[in-house]
Amino acid sequence: MPEQLKPENFRETPQSSHAADDEVSLLNLLIVLAKHKRIVLGIPFVVAIAAAAYSLSLPNIYTGTTRVLPPQQSASAASALLSQLGGAFGGLAGAAGGALGIRNPNELYVGMLKSRTVADNLISRFDLGKGYEGSRLSDVRKRLESASTIAAGKDGIITIEVNDKDPKRAAEVANAYVDELMKLTKVLAVTEASQRRLFFERQLLQVKDNLTAAEVAARQGLQKGGLAQVDAQGRSMIEVTARLRAQISAKEVQIGSMRTFAADGNPELQRTQQELEAVRRELARIEGSSPVAAVGKGEASGPTGLDNLGRLRDLKYYEFLYELLAKQYELAKIDEAKDATVIQVMDKAIEPDRKSRPQRALIVILTALAAGFLAVIWAFIKEAGERARQNPEQASRLEALRGYLRWR
Repeated sequence: MPEQLKPENFRETPQSSHAADDEVSLLNLLIVLAKHKRIVLGIPFVVAIAAAAYSLSLPNIYTGTTRVLPPQQSASAASALLSQLGGAFGGLAGAAGGALGIRNPNELYVGMLKSRTVADNLISRFDLGKGYEGSRLSDVRKRLESASTIAAGKDGIITIEVNDKDPKRAAEVANAYVDELMKLTKVLAVTEASQRRLFFERQLLQVKDNLTAAEVAARQGLQKGGLAQVDAQGRSMIEVTARLRAQISAKEVQIGSMRTFAADGNPELQRTQQELEAVRRELARIEGSSPVAAVGKGEASGPTGLDNLGRLRDLKYYEFLYELLAKQYELAKIDEAKDATVIQVMDKAIEPDRKSRPQRALIVILTALAAGFLAVIWAFIKEAGERARQNPEQASRLEALRGYLRWR
C-alpha cells in the first residue's frame, strides 16, 4: 500500500481537532445570531430611532469660554527696600511678608470665582432667575454652578466656561465672571501687598494712638514738674534705649507672626528668638549702667523732673515705631496699587457660533451599540431557554429556577 494511503496518515491531530472545535463553536454562534436576527437587528434599530428623536428634542447648548492669567507672586518692591533697612526694623518687613504670604494664587482666585458673592452678583446682573426658571435664589445658584466650569490648569491659566441656551448670554456671563473677580479683589486683601498694607494699617493706627497719648503725657509732665537737667550724653542714652525698645517690639511682632505658620523647631524662628534675647540683654545692660537710661522704671521714677524723662523716652520710642510703620505702610500701598491691575484676560469670551452639545450622532451611536449588546445577550439567553425546554432534565431545572424567582 502506498505510504500516503496508510490509515495512520488520516488520523486527526490535536491541533486540527482544536481548530475544528473553534470553527464549530463560531458557526454555532453565528447560527444563533442568524436565528434571532430580528431581535439582534431590530432592537438596536428601534432604540436608535428613539434616541435620535430624543436627541432632536434637546435644546442646543452653547459654551462661552474666557481665560485669565491671575497675579503671579514675586518679591515686591517694598520687601526689597525694607530688607536694606536692616537693624531694628528690617525684621518687621520679613514678619509681614512671611506670615502674611498667601497660598497658591490660582487656587485662591478659583475659590473667589466660585464664591456666593460672585454668583449673587451675576444672578442680579443678568436676571438669571428668569433665564434659569428658578423660583428660589438657592435653586438659581445651583443652576449657575452646574452651568459654569472654573478650573486652573497646570500652566497657571484659569479657564472659565459657561453653558447656556443663548450663545450671547453664555459669552456675557463668562466675561462677567472676570469683572466680578476684579471688583472682589479691590475689596479683599488677597495679594501679598494688600495683606501687608492691611497689616501695617492696623499696627499704624494702634501706634498712632499710643504716640498721641505719650505726647499728651509728656506735655502735662513738663507743665507740672519741668524737665530734669540732662546733658547731651544723657539725651543720647534716652534715644538709644528708645531705639532698643522699638527693636524689641519689632522682634516680638515678627515672632508672633512667624508662630502662625512655623513650628517651634523652625530655624528662622529660633534665630529670631536668639536675636530678641540679645537685644533684651543689651537693653538691660544699658539701663543697669546708666541712671538716666533706667528712668521710667518704678525705682527711678519720682515726683521730680526725672519722672518726665521716662515720658520723654516713651515719646521717642513711639516716634521711632510710628516712623517705621509709616514708611512700610506707604511702600505697601505702592505695591498694592501696582498689583491692582495684574489680573489679565488672555482670551475674552466671544459669542459661540457652534453648539457644544448635545452631540446627537454620538448619542445615537452609543445607544444603538448598547442596545445591540443587550440584544445579543437576550438572543443567547432565549436560545439557551429553548434548548433547555427540549431536554426534560433541563426543563425541570428551568421550572425550579422560575419558581424560586417568583416573589410569591
